[in-house]
Amino acid sequence: MRLGLVLSEAFGGLRRNISMVISVILVTFVSLTFVGSAMLMQMQIGQMRDYWIDRAQVAVYMCTSVSTAATCTDGAADEDQLQAVRDQLDGAALAPLIRDYDFQTNDEAYDEAIQQLGEEYEGIITPEQLNATFWINLVDQTQSDVLSEAFSGMDGVEEVQDQMQYLEPLFSALTVATYIAVGIAGLMLIAAVLLIATTIRLSAFARRKELGIMRLVGASNRFIQTPFILEGVFAALIGSALASVAVWGIVNVGVDDYLRSRITFVTTWVSGPELAIVIPVIIVIGVVLAAFSAGFAIRRWLRA
Repeated sequence: MRLGLVLSEAFGGLRRNISMVISVILVTFVSLTFVGSAMLMQMQIGQMRDYWIDRAQVAVYMCTSVSTAATCTDGAADEDQLQAVRDQLDGAALAPLIRDYDFQTNDEAYDEAIQQLGEEYEGIITPEQLNATFWINLVDQTQSDVLSEAFSGMDGVEEVQDQMQYLEPLFSALTVATYIAVGIAGLMLIAAVLLIATTIRLSAFARRKELGIMRLVGASNRFIQTPFILEGVFAALIGSALASVAVWGIVNVGVDDYLRSRITFVTTWVSGPELAIVIPVIIVIGVVLAAFSAGFAIRRWLRA
Protein backbone atom coordinates (compact mmCIF):
# COMPACT_ATOMS: atom_id res chain seq x y z
CA MET A 1 0.00 0.00 0.00
CA ARG A 2 1.48 3.35 -1.06
CA LEU A 3 1.50 5.63 1.99
CA GLY A 4 1.73 8.86 -0.01
CA LEU A 5 -1.33 8.02 -2.07
CA VAL A 6 -3.34 7.06 1.02
CA LEU A 7 -2.42 10.27 2.84
CA SER A 8 -3.20 12.44 -0.18
CA GLU A 9 -6.63 10.82 -0.45
CA ALA A 10 -7.26 11.37 3.27
CA PHE A 11 -6.27 15.06 3.20
CA GLY A 12 -8.26 15.54 0.02
CA GLY A 13 -11.34 14.20 1.78
CA LEU A 14 -10.75 16.59 4.67
CA ARG A 15 -10.58 19.56 2.29
CA ARG A 16 -13.75 18.52 0.44
CA ASN A 17 -15.77 18.20 3.69
CA ILE A 18 -14.24 21.06 5.63
CA SER A 19 -17.48 22.21 7.29
CA MET A 20 -18.28 18.70 8.55
CA VAL A 21 -14.67 18.23 9.65
CA ILE A 22 -14.84 21.44 11.71
CA SER A 23 -18.03 20.15 13.32
CA VAL A 24 -16.30 16.87 14.19
CA ILE A 25 -13.36 18.76 15.68
CA LEU A 26 -15.58 20.98 17.81
CA VAL A 27 -17.79 18.16 19.08
CA THR A 28 -14.75 16.03 19.87
CA PHE A 29 -13.09 18.97 21.59
CA VAL A 30 -16.09 19.70 23.82
CA SER A 31 -16.81 16.07 24.68
CA LEU A 32 -13.19 15.20 25.53
CA THR A 33 -12.85 18.38 27.58
CA PHE A 34 -15.76 17.15 29.68
CA VAL A 35 -14.13 13.73 29.94
CA GLY A 36 -10.83 15.26 31.06
CA SER A 37 -12.55 17.60 33.51
CA ALA A 38 -14.51 14.71 35.03
CA MET A 39 -11.31 12.69 35.46
CA LEU A 40 -9.53 15.62 37.09
CA MET A 41 -12.49 16.27 39.38
CA GLN A 42 -12.56 12.66 40.53
CA MET A 43 -8.80 12.76 41.13
CA GLN A 44 -9.24 15.97 43.13
CA ILE A 45 -11.98 14.39 45.24
CA GLY A 46 -9.71 11.42 45.92
CA GLN A 47 -6.84 13.68 46.98
CA MET A 48 -9.08 15.76 49.26
CA ARG A 49 -10.61 12.67 50.84
CA ASP A 50 -7.19 11.13 51.50
CA TYR A 51 -5.93 14.39 52.99
CA TRP A 52 -8.87 14.93 55.33
CA ILE A 53 -9.29 11.30 56.32
CA ASP A 54 -5.71 11.41 57.55
CA ARG A 55 -6.37 14.60 59.55
CA ALA A 56 -10.03 14.42 60.58
CA GLN A 57 -10.50 13.87 64.28
CA VAL A 58 -13.13 12.42 66.55
CA ALA A 59 -14.15 14.86 69.28
CA VAL A 60 -15.45 13.69 72.67
CA TYR A 61 -17.17 16.74 74.18
CA MET A 62 -17.44 16.64 77.95
CA CYS A 63 -20.41 18.11 79.79
CA THR A 64 -20.45 21.80 80.79
CA SER A 65 -22.47 23.61 83.40
CA VAL A 66 -25.08 24.51 80.77
CA SER A 67 -25.29 21.13 78.99
CA THR A 68 -28.77 19.63 78.69
CA ALA A 69 -27.90 16.10 77.52
CA ALA A 70 -29.22 13.17 79.55
CA THR A 71 -25.65 12.25 80.51
CA CYS A 72 -25.03 15.72 81.97
CA THR A 73 -27.57 15.78 84.79
CA ASP A 74 -24.81 16.30 87.35
CA GLY A 75 -23.50 19.44 85.59
CA ALA A 76 -19.96 19.88 84.29
CA ALA A 77 -17.83 16.76 83.97
CA ASP A 78 -15.75 16.15 87.06
CA GLU A 79 -12.22 14.79 87.29
CA ASP A 80 -13.43 11.21 87.81
CA GLN A 81 -15.46 11.33 84.58
CA LEU A 82 -12.50 12.81 82.68
CA GLN A 83 -10.28 10.07 84.02
CA ALA A 84 -12.83 7.43 82.97
CA VAL A 85 -12.57 8.67 79.39
CA ARG A 86 -8.77 8.62 79.54
CA ASP A 87 -8.83 5.07 80.86
CA GLN A 88 -11.08 4.03 77.96
CA LEU A 89 -8.78 5.67 75.42
CA ASP A 90 -5.70 4.02 76.93
CA GLY A 91 -7.42 0.67 77.40
CA ALA A 92 -6.64 -2.49 75.47
CA ALA A 93 -9.88 -2.30 73.45
CA LEU A 94 -9.43 1.19 71.94
CA ALA A 95 -5.67 1.84 72.10
CA PRO A 96 -4.88 -0.13 68.88
CA LEU A 97 -7.36 2.08 66.98
CA ILE A 98 -5.95 5.38 68.23
CA ARG A 99 -2.87 7.06 66.77
CA ASP A 100 -2.83 9.79 69.43
CA TYR A 101 -5.16 12.13 71.31
CA ASP A 102 -5.08 15.54 73.00
CA PHE A 103 -7.14 16.96 75.82
CA GLN A 104 -8.34 20.57 75.59
CA THR A 105 -9.54 22.16 78.82
CA ASN A 106 -12.39 24.67 79.12
CA ASP A 107 -9.89 27.52 79.48
CA GLU A 108 -7.96 26.44 76.37
CA ALA A 109 -11.21 26.17 74.41
CA TYR A 110 -12.16 29.66 75.62
CA ASP A 111 -8.81 31.16 74.57
CA GLU A 112 -9.12 29.57 71.12
CA ALA A 113 -12.69 30.85 70.72
CA ILE A 114 -11.67 34.42 71.63
CA GLN A 115 -8.81 34.28 69.11
CA GLN A 116 -11.21 33.19 66.38
CA LEU A 117 -14.20 35.39 67.29
CA GLY A 118 -12.47 38.49 68.60
CA GLU A 119 -12.03 40.16 71.98
CA GLU A 120 -15.52 41.67 71.85
CA TYR A 121 -16.86 38.22 72.81
CA GLU A 122 -14.94 38.12 76.11
CA GLY A 123 -17.95 39.40 78.04
CA ILE A 124 -20.44 37.19 76.17
CA ILE A 125 -19.01 33.71 76.67
CA THR A 126 -17.24 32.19 79.64
CA PRO A 127 -14.89 29.19 79.94
CA GLU A 128 -17.57 27.28 81.85
CA GLN A 129 -19.85 27.41 78.82
CA LEU A 130 -17.33 25.67 76.56
CA ASN A 131 -16.66 21.95 76.48
CA ALA A 132 -13.50 20.33 77.68
CA THR A 133 -12.73 18.07 74.71
CA PHE A 134 -10.71 15.00 73.87
CA TRP A 135 -9.44 15.30 70.26
CA ILE A 136 -8.66 11.84 68.91
CA ASN A 137 -6.71 10.87 65.78
CA LEU A 138 -7.49 7.38 64.57
CA VAL A 139 -5.25 4.96 62.76
CA ASP A 140 -8.19 4.24 60.44
CA GLN A 141 -10.83 6.97 60.26
CA THR A 142 -13.45 4.47 59.14
CA GLN A 143 -13.36 3.04 62.67
CA SER A 144 -14.87 6.19 64.17
CA ASP A 145 -18.14 4.38 64.89
CA VAL A 146 -16.31 2.29 67.49
CA LEU A 147 -15.51 5.43 69.50
CA SER A 148 -19.07 6.68 69.18
CA GLU A 149 -20.36 3.42 70.61
CA ALA A 150 -17.77 3.45 73.40
CA PHE A 151 -18.46 6.98 74.68
CA SER A 152 -22.07 7.77 73.72
CA GLY A 153 -24.23 7.48 76.81
CA MET A 154 -21.27 7.65 79.16
CA ASP A 155 -21.73 9.89 82.23
CA GLY A 156 -20.02 13.23 81.75
CA VAL A 157 -19.87 12.95 77.93
CA GLU A 158 -22.21 15.37 76.16
CA GLU A 159 -21.53 14.36 72.56
CA VAL A 160 -19.19 12.42 70.29
CA GLN A 161 -18.60 13.92 66.82
CA ASP A 162 -16.67 12.70 63.82
CA GLN A 163 -15.34 15.62 61.75
CA MET A 164 -15.67 13.55 58.58
CA GLN A 165 -19.46 13.77 58.86
CA TYR A 166 -19.21 17.44 57.92
CA LEU A 167 -17.04 16.70 54.89
CA GLU A 168 -18.99 13.77 53.44
CA PRO A 169 -21.80 16.01 52.04
CA LEU A 170 -19.13 18.04 50.20
CA PHE A 171 -17.55 14.91 48.75
CA SER A 172 -21.00 13.59 47.77
CA ALA A 173 -21.89 16.85 46.00
CA LEU A 174 -18.59 16.86 44.09
CA THR A 175 -19.11 13.21 43.11
CA VAL A 176 -22.58 14.04 41.74
CA ALA A 177 -21.04 16.90 39.75
CA THR A 178 -18.51 14.41 38.35
CA TYR A 179 -21.30 12.04 37.29
CA ILE A 180 -23.10 14.93 35.56
CA ALA A 181 -19.92 15.84 33.68
CA VAL A 182 -19.43 12.19 32.67
CA GLY A 183 -23.04 12.02 31.45
CA ILE A 184 -22.65 15.15 29.34
CA ALA A 185 -19.34 13.86 28.02
CA GLY A 186 -20.96 10.54 27.09
CA LEU A 187 -23.73 12.27 25.13
CA MET A 188 -21.20 14.47 23.36
CA LEU A 189 -19.04 11.46 22.50
CA ILE A 190 -22.06 9.71 20.99
CA ALA A 191 -22.75 12.85 18.94
CA ALA A 192 -19.10 12.89 17.83
CA VAL A 193 -19.23 9.23 16.77
CA LEU A 194 -22.41 9.76 14.75
CA LEU A 195 -21.02 12.93 13.19
CA ILE A 196 -17.81 11.17 12.17
CA ALA A 197 -19.82 8.33 10.63
CA THR A 198 -21.98 10.82 8.71
CA THR A 199 -18.91 12.72 7.49
CA ILE A 200 -17.30 9.51 6.21
CA ARG A 201 -20.50 8.45 4.41
CA LEU A 202 -20.79 11.85 2.73
CA SER A 203 -17.15 11.75 1.73
CA ALA A 204 -17.58 8.27 0.28
CA PHE A 205 -20.72 9.31 -1.60
CA ALA A 206 -18.94 12.34 -3.12
CA ARG A 207 -16.15 10.03 -4.35
CA ARG A 208 -18.35 7.14 -5.40
CA LYS A 209 -17.13 7.21 -9.03
CA GLU A 210 -13.50 7.08 -7.93
CA LEU A 211 -14.27 4.21 -5.57
CA GLY A 212 -16.06 2.35 -8.35
CA ILE A 213 -13.03 2.66 -10.62
CA MET A 214 -10.70 1.53 -7.80
CA ARG A 215 -12.85 -1.57 -7.29
CA LEU A 216 -12.79 -2.35 -11.02
CA VAL A 217 -9.00 -2.20 -11.14
CA GLY A 218 -8.75 -4.60 -8.19
CA ALA A 219 -8.02 -2.26 -5.27
CA SER A 220 -8.48 -4.06 -1.95
CA ASN A 221 -11.09 -2.99 0.58
CA ARG A 222 -8.32 -2.16 3.01
CA PHE A 223 -6.73 0.25 0.52
CA ILE A 224 -10.11 1.90 -0.09
CA GLN A 225 -11.07 2.14 3.59
CA THR A 226 -7.81 3.45 5.01
CA PRO A 227 -8.05 7.07 3.71
CA PHE A 228 -11.56 7.40 5.13
CA ILE A 229 -10.50 6.06 8.51
CA LEU A 230 -7.57 8.48 8.53
CA GLU A 231 -9.96 11.36 7.82
CA GLY A 232 -11.90 10.60 10.98
CA VAL A 233 -8.74 10.02 13.00
CA PHE A 234 -7.12 13.29 11.87
CA ALA A 235 -10.23 15.31 12.73
CA ALA A 236 -10.57 13.62 16.12
CA LEU A 237 -6.86 14.06 16.78
CA ILE A 238 -7.18 17.82 16.31
CA GLY A 239 -10.19 17.85 18.64
CA SER A 240 -8.25 15.78 21.18
CA ALA A 241 -5.32 18.18 20.99
CA LEU A 242 -7.62 21.14 21.62
CA ALA A 243 -9.21 19.29 24.55
CA SER A 244 -5.73 18.59 25.94
CA VAL A 245 -4.91 22.30 25.79
CA ALA A 246 -8.21 23.09 27.53
CA VAL A 247 -7.55 20.56 30.30
CA TRP A 248 -4.01 21.93 30.71
CA GLY A 249 -5.53 25.43 31.02
CA ILE A 250 -8.01 24.23 33.65
CA VAL A 251 -5.18 22.97 35.84
CA ASN A 252 -2.55 25.65 35.25
CA VAL A 253 -4.84 28.67 35.10
CA GLY A 254 -8.07 27.67 36.80
CA VAL A 255 -6.51 25.65 39.63
CA ASP A 256 -2.97 26.99 40.11
CA ASP A 257 -3.59 30.69 39.41
CA TYR A 258 -7.15 31.04 40.75
CA LEU A 259 -8.43 28.33 43.11
CA ARG A 260 -5.20 27.57 44.95
CA SER A 261 -4.92 31.11 46.34
CA ARG A 262 -8.62 31.49 47.17
CA ILE A 263 -9.54 28.13 48.70
CA THR A 264 -6.91 27.80 51.37
CA PHE A 265 -8.43 24.91 53.32
CA VAL A 266 -7.65 22.62 50.38
CA THR A 267 -3.91 22.03 50.36
CA THR A 268 -3.60 19.29 47.74
CA TRP A 269 -4.64 20.06 44.17
CA VAL A 270 -4.39 18.22 40.88
CA SER A 271 -1.26 19.19 38.97
CA GLY A 272 1.30 17.91 36.48
CA PRO A 273 1.24 14.20 37.43
CA GLU A 274 -2.53 14.07 36.99
CA LEU A 275 -2.28 15.87 33.64
CA ALA A 276 0.27 13.27 32.53
CA ILE A 277 -2.45 10.65 33.01
CA VAL A 278 -5.50 12.54 31.75
CA ILE A 279 -4.10 13.97 28.50
CA PRO A 280 -2.93 10.64 27.00
CA VAL A 281 -6.24 9.05 28.00
CA ILE A 282 -8.41 11.62 26.25
CA ILE A 283 -6.20 11.49 23.12
CA VAL A 284 -6.49 7.70 23.01
CA ILE A 285 -10.27 7.89 23.54
CA GLY A 286 -10.65 10.38 20.69
CA VAL A 287 -8.50 8.44 18.24
CA VAL A 288 -9.99 5.03 19.04
CA LEU A 289 -13.60 6.22 18.82
CA ALA A 290 -12.89 8.03 15.55
CA ALA A 291 -11.16 5.01 14.00
CA PHE A 292 -13.95 2.67 15.09
CA SER A 293 -16.72 4.99 13.88
CA ALA A 294 -15.08 5.76 10.54
CA GLY A 295 -14.14 2.13 9.91
CA PHE A 296 -17.67 0.91 10.68
CA ALA A 297 -19.25 3.59 8.47
CA ILE A 298 -17.08 2.96 5.40
CA ARG A 299 -17.41 -0.82 5.66
CA ARG A 300 -21.18 -0.54 5.72
CA TRP A 301 -21.13 1.87 2.79
CA LEU A 302 -18.92 -0.42 0.72
CA ARG A 303 -21.23 -3.36 1.38
CA ALA A 304 -24.28 -1.34 0.39
